[in-house]
Amino acid sequence: MAGTAIEKQNLEAHVELCAERYNSLETKLDNLEGRMDQVETHLLDIKTTLAVNDASQYKTLIAIGTTIIGVLITGLITLGVHLATK
Repeated sequence: MAGTAIEKQNLEAHVELCAERYNSLETKLDNLEGRMDQVETHLLDIKTTLAVNDASQYKTLIAIGTTIIGVLITGLITLGVHLATK
């Protein structure tokens, strides 16, 4: 903090150093804002991917369930016909 000793003696130096500090802070905040926007974009992409995968899993489960029910019904019909013909 070498600047503080000079700032105590000279108001113009204080003003200049403050302007530099604020510019530095503004640059850092702009960089942070850009990075946060990137994080938000990535999170939205992840959310979309998860939603698509979730819907796909439900469709797969429904297809498997329908197939199993169809096989069971076919088995029951075959068993019923076999028992009826004996």
